[in-house]
Amino acid sequence: MSLIIAEIGTSHEGSFKKAKQLVDCAVQSGADAIKFQWVYADEILHPKTGDVKLPTGNIALYERFRQLECKKSFYKKILKYVHSKGCKFCCSPFGLRSLRQLLDIKPDSVKIASPELNHYKLLEALRDYRNSQKEKIPVILSSGVSKMEDIENAVEILGKENVSLLHCITSYPAPESEYNLNVIQTLREKFQIECGVSDHSLDPVLVPALSIACGGTIIEKHITLSRKTSGLDDPVALEGEQFALMVHAVHQSEAAVNHYGKDEGKRRIIEQLSEQFGKEKVMQAAGDGIKKLAESEEQNYGRTNRSLHFMNDMKKGDVIKEKDIAILRTEKILTLGISPRYYDFVIGKTLVQDVCSGEGVRLEYIGQ
Repeated sequence: MSLIIAEIGTSHEGSFKKAKQLVDCAVQSGADAIKFQWVYADEILHPKTGDVKLPTGNIALYERFRQLECKKSFYKKILKYVHSKGCKFCCSPFGLRSLRQLLDIKPDSVKIASPELNHYKLLEALRDYRNSQKEKIPVILSSGVSKMEDIENAVEILGKENVSLLHCITSYPAPESEYNLNVIQTLREKFQIECGVSDHSLDPVLVPALSIACGGTIIEKHITLSRKTSGLDDPVALEGEQFALMVHAVHQSEAAVNHYGKDEGKRRIIEQLSEQFGKEKVMQAAGDGIKKLAESEEQNYGRTNRSLHFMNDMKKGDVIKEKDIAILRTEKILTLGISPRYYDFVIGKTLVQDVCSGEGVRLEYIGQ
C-alpha cells in the first residue's frame, strides 16, 4: 500500500483549533500521515526578501512567515492529536533550531522540503542525529527545483537507510503536463529507495493516480478546509472531498498494478486516465523519465534553493563571523549567493569590498 500524506503545512495559521479541524479532515479523507511545517522566519528568509501577494494585499514575505511561527508546545499537542486519530505525524524543519526541537518531540518521520535539499548544515545535523540512534528515524526528501546532482549530494549525506524520495515540481500550481512522472522510476532505479510524488497540481486525480503506474509508493498533497482561505498554500490544496477522491483514485491504481502486474497495470491505468483527460495530456504528464528542471521552475533554480547571504552591512576589511552570514532562500528580490557548501570556507575570511545586509555572498567579495 502506498503512503498517502496530507500536507497541512501552515494552513492552520497558528490556530490549534483549525489545526485539529484540518487533522480531522485529513483523517476522514483517508490520509495515512499528516504533515506540518515548523516555521521560524529567520531560518528561511532575510527580512528584505520581498513581498508576497495575498487576497488581502501585498505583505512582506518575511513577516508572513513570522505570523506562522508557533511554540514547541503547539507541535507537541498536535502530534499527540494526530496519533490519537491513528495517523503518523510528519513535519518539515527549515533550520537547525526547528530541527532540534522537532527531533525532541519524536516525530514519526522528518520531511526535507525541496528548497532545503541543499541546506547541507541541516542535512548533516539530521545525519548525525540518525547515526546516534539505534533505529534511524525515517526521512523523506523532496526534489523540486533540483537537478540530479543536487539529489545525489543530499542522499550522499543522509544515506539510504529509511530514506525515501519524492519527485516534485516547485511551482504553485504545477502544470500536470510538466510532471514527467516516469522520473519516479528513474530515481527508484538510481538510488534503490522508495520514491513517490509531492504534487502541487490542481487536479486531484491525474498526477497521483499516474504516479502509482510510474512506480510511486508515496503521494503527498496539500489539504485545506477551503481553497478560498488565506493560507500560503491554500490556493493549490485540495479540500476534503477532493482529497478523498484522490485517495480513491490512488487505491484504484494500486489495485490495477497488484492485479495485472507492473507493465500491464500501467497500460490499463494510462488507458483509463486517457478516457478522462485525453491520451495526449496523460502521456505529457508521464514524460520521458529524464530528470531535469521543469519549465515552470527553471527561473527559480537557485532563488528558491538555499544560498549564503550577508546578515549585516559590512565594510571592506571586516572579517566574516558566523553571525554575519546565513543559509537562506533568496526568493524575491535579493541577489543570489554561493552554495551553502562554502559556509565553513567563508568564515574567518576578510572582505575586499563593502557589502549590504541581505546581499548574496560571492567569492569575489572575499580575500584569500
